[in-house]
Amino acid sequence: MADDLFKALADSTRRTILDELTERSGQTLFEICARLSMKHGLGLSRQAVSQHLAVLESAGLVGTRREGRYKYHDLDTAPLRQITERWPLPTTPSRTGPTSEESTP
Repeated sequence: MADDLFKALADSTRRTILDELTERSGQTLFEICARLSMKHGLGLSRQAVSQHLAVLESAGLVGTRREGRYKYHDLDTAPLRQITERWPLPTTPSRTGPTSEESTP
């Protein structure tokens, strides 16, 4: 699962799609395409955006639901939380080098 997640996050277009879904979850493919074009100047075809969404969906970052003839895309941040739980930050700050106070004579 982590491989799919990192693959999904490696592409800047997919990160932009996630940004758009963060702003407004529950968008249709048409809405996502329009926002990518108007706000970000990305001239992607609907098929290209659909393929990006498929990668995000397989990584678990996007979920879909159907209502009538419409398919809505929702952001799911649970996989990101799993990554942060895998590599938690230490409870005390680690020191990798001298602080600015220590390096001043």
